[in-house]
This record gives sequence, structure tokens and C-alpha cells, in this order.
Amino acid sequence: MGRPYPALRTTASIGTAAVLIAGAALGAAPAAVAQPLAAPVAASAPSLKFYDIPGSGGITLKGNVFTPAGARPGDRHPLIVLPSSWGTPQIEYLAQAQQLADSGYVVVSYTSRGFWLSGGRIEVAGPPDIADVSAVIDWALAHTPADPQRIGMGGVSYGAGISLLAAGHDKRIKAVVALSGWADLIDSIYSGRTQHLQAAALLGGAGLLTGRPSDELNTTLADFLGSDLAKEPDMIAWGKKRSPATYLDEINANGAAVMMGNAWGDTIFPPNQYASFYEKLNGPKRLEFRPGDHATAEATGLLGLPNDTWTDAHRWFDRYLKGERNGIDQEQPVQLKSRTDSGYEGYPDWKSVGADRKRIALSGTKKIYANVDSGADGGIVMLSNALDQFVKLPPVASIPLLPRTFAGVWQSERYGSAQHIRGTAKLHTTVTSNKESGTLVAYLYDEGPLGLGKLVSNAPYTFHGQTPGRPFGVDLELFSTAYDLPAGHRLALVVDTVDPLYIEHNPAGSQLTFSSPDTDPSYLSVPLREK
Repeated sequence: MGRPYPALRTTASIGTAAVLIAGAALGAAPAAVAQPLAAPVAASAPSLKFYDIPGSGGITLKGNVFTPAGARPGDRHPLIVLPSSWGTPQIEYLAQAQQLADSGYVVVSYTSRGFWLSGGRIEVAGPPDIADVSAVIDWALAHTPADPQRIGMGGVSYGAGISLLAAGHDKRIKAVVALSGWADLIDSIYSGRTQHLQAAALLGGAGLLTGRPSDELNTTLADFLGSDLAKEPDMIAWGKKRSPATYLDEINANGAAVMMGNAWGDTIFPPNQYASFYEKLNGPKRLEFRPGDHATAEATGLLGLPNDTWTDAHRWFDRYLKGERNGIDQEQPVQLKSRTDSGYEGYPDWKSVGADRKRIALSGTKKIYANVDSGADGGIVMLSNALDQFVKLPPVASIPLLPRTFAGVWQSERYGSAQHIRGTAKLHTTVTSNKESGTLVAYLYDEGPLGLGKLVSNAPYTFHGQTPGRPFGVDLELFSTAYDLPAGHRLALVVDTVDPLYIEHNPAGSQLTFSSPDTDPSYLSVPLREK
């Protein structure tokens, strides 16, 4: 059911253009070589060589190896394996790999299967990708001075997801750094039972441009974007097979020390699913959230510039692969940086974040008509939250001018003091629809004295199979964030039915009514930092 979204082609074109620019900046992947090709380096610098590395199933992976300067026969150094991100060649990690090798690591980076000059087809972190990790480790132990007792995995985005998955399948992995990755693939791009259109189109377009998608990926993506509910169980099963959360017991049993980092505004892998997975890990662990969008928090580090995320990644590896007592395991394991402040806050666990909750009553009854964008939107994938990160310019809307015919609006009091929002806001309401299916999108705004609203968070929600005219309850978690609401401002909750980030499922003529029964009042629960 549903219909193809008209913005799909435009969004895919934007994604393709973005990847072309990124590819031009990174340069082409190295050509295939039968023997290692040494790059010219100073005598005191780590050596860099490019290799053809045997992957699983007989394919060849294009890779490179940094070896510490002065490594002698018989030496053994800790090993770090870095699978490439989606759509990028293995040279993505050159700057960080050299820095790691400077401090004594053997570092193997490789282009993930199906992309650029590596063999195979894109399996989206499927079983062949996980088998590739073990094959690369086998090869590194046979061809480099790597220590089999000190093996780490790391990566950004796709490399992060593969690294977490590998930690549940290969017991040799002792430490993982997973940056801007996913723990639950379905909860990432299908949260609230709603397709994240721009995210999926960006990934699909980049895959077509830089690699060779498998038939399974092509079919799954077509079913996903085509809103074929009959295929929903198959799509969910496909995603679960590729989700580290599915292998939580194995990851815990293997015992790797896991550091996870992400951005509050990640429009491809939102932070909620990472935080939920983190709480269930029982080994050494660390969780870091910073402002930004997908992979922007660690991007400057990939260019070799100073970067907090990569600094902590190095410290994590040093602690759990070298045994250095550098203090990272003595710090609060949950580290957050607010979108509106430059400092870091430490917490003992995720549930301590936003432990002081404030309820905003959503009283009255509001009816809205569907299929018209009210002007409240979540922004543009990979762009809007990067602007928020670098120039403090999140998506905005004029709250007084939002058309109440197409948007439900509730406002809090104006606060006399700053409100420090931390964690996950939760919406509870009662909805009545005149159709059996529908989509709503909730937005939380920081509304200033002049009515201008800055987006704090949002999340979509889709329902199917409801009886028209019969009220039903809705519980929706907005995407987690850290935001400081200034004194004199108020919070505004806006709900409408159309957002370019998502595919909507509102049939023609749809109307949604929001009510607050006396027996089950509607509210927004806002998480606040404890005073």
C-alpha cells in the first residue's frame, strides 16, 4: 500500500552529487597489485603498503597496511582493522591509521566488499562482510607483525556497523570503536514504522554510484521505498540479520571492550538505537554523543585535524589493546556534549541522562487535515544538523504562523530559567483517524519571544489497520538530544503529517484528531538534567 514518494528522484540525485564530491576529495582507490607497493615515506615514519587481501568466498579486497617504524622480525604489535565506510575506498582512514601506527599499531584498512575495486557485491553488512573481517584478520596475522592476542576493530558508519557485528562473531577481537554506526538497522531507517526516505535514497544512490549492489539489496530497497506492506516481514528479517543488537548475547560473551560514538542529529542512524544497545552491553563500554549529523563529529579527524572523537578512540585502543593506564576507564562512561554548549558532561549510565522529567499537558482536542506540509520539517539529510553543529543554525519555523488546519500545536509556559534538555522526550496521546492508515510527525521546538522556533527534536509515527473513527493510543519517543533552552523561551510541540525526510502513508482525505481523555491524559515528557 502507499505510493512512491515524488521527492525520491531529487533526493537520490542530491545523494549522488554528495558522493561524487566526496569521491573527488578522497581520490580514486589504488589500482590492483599482485605484490605490495611501498609508498615513499620518511625513514622514521610508519611504512605504508597497498595489498590485495583475500576475502571470504574467494573475492579480493583492496587494502593497505601501516606498520610501525622500526618494526623488526619477530616483533608483535597490536592490530587494528578498519573496514571502509559506505561508498568510500580504504584510503578514507590514512590520516588516522598513520597516527595509530606512529604509536605502535599495525593498522589494516580495506575497502568493503562490493565497493570500488574490491570484489563481490554490496551485502549491507551481511554474513559475507562479517566473514571478510575474519579473513582479513587471518591474513594480517600471517603477513604482518600483528599480535594475535591484541586485535581491535574500528570504523565510521558502515565500518562501525561491521565492527560491532564482527565482535559477536570473532572471539579474537578485544576492542571496538564504532563511530556513527548502527546497532538496530530497522530502528534506524524504519523507526516509528516509517521509512526514512532521504536516508535510504542517499545510501541507495551512493551504492549505485560507487559499487555493485547485490540482488538482495536491490529487491529490499525497492520493497522498502515502494511501501509494500506484504514485504514488511521480509524487510524486517533482512534488517535484523544485519543488526548488532540481534547478536547482543554473542558480543557480551566474547567480551570485547566497546566504545560507541554518534551525533545527536544523525539523520541516517539516530542516537536512540545506539543508546538502547549500549545499556545492554555488560563488558567495558563507553558512549559519546556530540552535535552534528551523520559522521560529521569525526570528519575532521579523518582529515588529520585535531578531533575529540578520534582522540578518545586512540585512548580506548591504548587502554584495551596496550594495557595503558590512561584513565579512560576511570571516567564517567557516558559523555555528552550539548548542541548549545562547548563543554562535556559525564554520566554513569544512559538511564541517568535526563533523570529529572517534566510533563507538559497536551490538553484539548485538535483536528488536522493530512497530506499538506505545514512548514514544520526535520530538515535535509546530512545538511541541516551539520549546520546546527558548525553555525548553530537548526531547522526553524515560525510557530505562530503554522497553519492550525494542518498542524496541531501545543505550547508550554515561558520558563524563568534555562531548561537543560538531556535524553529522550516521549509523547503520549490519543489519536482518531478517519482512515485505517496514516502517518504523523512530531516536532519539539525551542520557541523564542518572537515566536521563531528552533528544532530540538522530531520523530515519525505510522499506523496501519486501525478502525476508522475509533480512538487509539500513541506512544512515540522523539530522537534523543542535548539542548539548552534559554530563560524566557518556551517549548512548542507541533504535529503534522508530511515531512520530506520520511515517506508518509496518509490516504487522500485523511484527518487526524488528537484528544486528551480524562482517563488517559495526553502529555509530552521532557527529560531534564538534574539540578
